[in-house]
Amino acid sequence: MELFESLKQKLTGHSIKIVFPEGTDERILGAVSRLAKENVLKPVVLGTEAGIKAAAANADITLDGVEIIDYQHLPKEQIDEMAKAIVERRKGKTDEAKAHEWLKDPNYFGTTLVYMDKVDGMVSGAIHATSDTVRPALQIIKTKPGVNLISGSFILQKGDQRFLFADSGINIDPNAEQLAEIAVVSADFARAFDIDPKVAMLSFSTKGSAKGEMVEKVQEATKLAQQAAPNVPIDGELQFDAAFVPSVAAKKAPDSKVAGQANVFIFPDLNSGNISYKIAERLGGFEAMGPLLQGLNKPVSDLSRGSNENEVYKVAIITAVQALA
Repeated sequence: MELFESLKQKLTGHSIKIVFPEGTDERILGAVSRLAKENVLKPVVLGTEAGIKAAAANADITLDGVEIIDYQHLPKEQIDEMAKAIVERRKGKTDEAKAHEWLKDPNYFGTTLVYMDKVDGMVSGAIHATSDTVRPALQIIKTKPGVNLISGSFILQKGDQRFLFADSGINIDPNAEQLAEIAVVSADFARAFDIDPKVAMLSFSTKGSAKGEMVEKVQEATKLAQQAAPNVPIDGELQFDAAFVPSVAAKKAPDSKVAGQANVFIFPDLNSGNISYKIAERLGGFEAMGPLLQGLNKPVSDLSRGSNENEVYKVAIITAVQALA
């Protein structure tokens, strides 16, 4: 089954709520209108009612079934409750005055709604930088127990081919321990999207064919990931051709349970991860969805500022499935 039809079926009947802080952006409004019309999830947009309705009218978009929250003009007791939740979560690092200031920002407000279980997830980034989405999530939602960092993955799909690339969006140069954690989190993340994970730890070397610190980092990360998730097929270090092409795998890594059939690719640094997903998208004709933030307690997704309406729609569905999982 096509990925998004499968994901929408998973969401049927669950009434997952997703908040969109950029409520006057035409791409956001088009996506939330479609999501509400199809009853895929319950969208919530932030901004003034007049501003949002005017933007929708200008774009000839209907907002039936879309909830609007004017986050700057709510009853004082509601804002006070949210500020108190932030203060308690921050354990003395943020006082009430600072919390009230944060809540004037739509990303902080939306993140706090997620933290307080008023909504199930958040999608932002159409007009905000990645840091504006990630920072509130790290400060308020934080990472899952046992997870020390968030990472950014992309789902790559073309026809019946579906892969996960990580980290292609967040961590510039993870060390061996961080790379191992990214691998384990990515394997778990992949399952939500009907990918039975076979994880390749990528390098310019296969099984010791080259030497150097960069190779040693991936070798160590592979050992740590295998120890942390012994029931997940994880192998490395592997060159991409050995990870992906069965005939090459048979020559370069004949004893590997991953080589030649990998579907989750872990890159040694952000340079390689980011470049690779863009090559797959632009030259390979794959649809790339992300960056999707992995490792958070609750789902927050960061859009590319170049996203179109259909990409917003799809990332919202992915975020809702994360919430369901």
